[in-house]
Amino acid sequence: MDVREIPCSVKHGLIIQAWREMPVGQHFILVNDHDPVPLYYQFAAEWPGTFTWEHLLKEPTEVRVKITKIKPTETGAAETPTACGCSPA
Repeated sequence: MDVREIPCSVKHGLIIQAWREMPVGQHFILVNDHDPVPLYYQFAAEWPGTFTWEHLLKEPTEVRVKITKIKPTETGAAETPTACGCSPA
């Protein structure tokens, strides 16, 4: 999932939506232009113990993170947040 060209205002929401819709045991590789540390902390706070986060590449202009869903999450609890905390339109 290459998000380098996606505006920051919607990036987190799209990543989270893709992860929440993914079956347990599946993963995707997130490609970004920087290390998505705030996104990691958001995952850790909202869905602790339900994912793994593995850096595959850490370069100045490209970062690749393998995000695996290891346990189910609650569905329908809340709308998927965007980077600014707003609900997507």
